[in-house]
Amino acid sequence: MKGLTRNQIAWRAAQDVTDGSYVNLGIGMPTLIADYVNPEKEIIYHSENGLLGMGPAPSSQNEDPDLINAGKLYVTLKAGGAYFDTSTSFCMMRGGHLTSVFMGAFQVSESGYLANWSTDDGILIPSVGGSMDLAIGTKDVRILMNHVTNEGKARIVRECTYPLTAKSVVSRIYTDLAIIDVTERGLMVCEIVDGLDFDELQGLTDATLSLANNWSILKIPEI
Repeated sequence: MKGLTRNQIAWRAAQDVTDGSYVNLGIGMPTLIADYVNPEKEIIYHSENGLLGMGPAPSSQNEDPDLINAGKLYVTLKAGGAYFDTSTSFCMMRGGHLTSVFMGAFQVSESGYLANWSTDDGILIPSVGGSMDLAIGTKDVRILMNHVTNEGKARIVRECTYPLTAKSVVSRIYTDLAIIDVTERGLMVCEIVDGLDFDELQGLTDATLSLANNWSILKIPEI
């Protein structure tokens, strides 16, 4: 069994971005989503440092040091795009004006609790940024992450052991092994990578999983 690459996880998440939506892409793996969204869809991208209407990354000859996203990556601005101060940006985030946010996480609980800003280990410098504001203010919170840590520990857990970002906010989880929805009935597995069965997936997950009635094999192109 071979898990998905970062690009493949981003590709799968990109298929769920809805036409006409206002979307924030978190730092790291989520920024790759923009590369795989259907170009026929009209998506308005928001960056917490004060941008709305971001376009694709520029060529190396056209990089503008005054035009970067929250991850400090060069971006472009589409026609009709806007710059604004951070307070305005956070009002958009906290006020429920964004359709969805895709972000990374250290842990997600079976109740949709999110922990993504500190491992509380004294090694990594804690940095919450705008994650809390996005998590509580956005209508739809989706998480991209590896299913287990480098040490093989589960990231999808019964209860988060790391400092929380927000409670009961996560709606869907994309991992290198599966797509999992957070529902009132618990965690429902919608798609599993080829070569991995449900019992094996459960063995890599601390939280209790259930298999959705319409589950399918997770099919991803080679990227």
